[in-house]
Formats: sequence, structure tokens, C-alpha cells
Amino acid sequence: MISFKSLRIIFVLILSSIILSSCNGKFPGADARKNPSDPKLRVKKNLEEGRGFRLSESFSKSGSGVFEFASSNELWRASLDTIDFMPLASVNYSGGIIITDWYSTDENSNESIKISIRFLTNEIRSDALDIKVFNKKCLTPSNCVTSEKQGNINTELKTKILKTAALYEVEKKSKASKEYKTQQ
Repeated sequence: MISFKSLRIIFVLILSSIILSSCNGKFPGADARKNPSDPKLRVKKNLEEGRGFRLSESFSKSGSGVFEFASSNELWRASLDTIDFMPLASVNYSGGIIITDWYSTDENSNESIKISIRFLTNEIRSDALDIKVFNKKCLTPSNCVTSEKQGNINTELKTKILKTAALYEVEKKSKASKEYKTQQ
């Protein structure tokens, strides 16, 4: 008669073979061509990409936590830095939107613009932002026409924000890499 212990071993072997066969021998992220074979280089690469953690840091910190919020989001910082010359009407990080107030270059100008930036994702890519620019032309203070402005300004703003965000991301990765090197 088969014992309970041997039935359990057989069950575990059958279950593990089913699970492994469903993976087709491929584990996610296990492509040897993309990862260095040296463990120290793999650790360095993971930390540079922000995928690693250090136990020494988690035990050494005491007191309250670190709150980075928007300062850790490169797209958010780049957007605010790009439109920093304009007064802001509404800024909501959790809602993912920045709306400027009406802005004009001269005091006597009858034309002003307003920019709305909506964040669709936190990743730095071309479809991450929805930027709308509105134009207001006033003949008199009570007679104004507002319309959405189409053209180069939307693409120029998006390009500038994405380039700045990419620079911030590179800077963040190099800073994390330097911290890792100094701790070794």
C-alpha cells in the first residue's frame, strides 16, 4: 500500500511539472543575453535601473519616512520647470493635471494664453502627456474670444518637457549609481 508521505511527494512532483511546463522553460526577465553573468554587475545594473534595495538602508533609517511625492516624478518636475514663467491656476499631483492662469507677455497686449497639461502615465514617452493651449483675444475687457490653439506650440512644449524629464531620469540613475559605489 502507498503511504501518505509518498502520495504527497508524487502530488508535489506532478504539480511542479505542470507549473514548469506552462512556463515553456522561460521565466520572465531571465534572458541571459540581456543580463550580465557576473553577480556584481547584475546588482549594479539593477540598482542603476531602480529595481534594487539595500537591507542596510532599511534598518539604518529611523524616525519618520521620506516623502518625495512629486519631486521623484521626472515628468512632473520637467513640466513645472518648463512652464515656470507662467502663473499657475491649479496644480493637482494626485489628479495628474497642471493648469496655468492666463498669461500675456505685455501689459498692453489684447492676447493671452493658458496651458493645460494632463498626465496620462508616469513613464517618459510621447503619449504620456495631453497638452492643450488656449488663446484669448480681447477687443475690449468684456468682449473676448477664447479658442484652442493648434500648431507648433503643443509639440514644442511636449518635446521640451520630455527632453527635460529624460535628463532628470539620467541624473537620478547616476546619483543612485554613485550612492551604490560609495557604499561598497
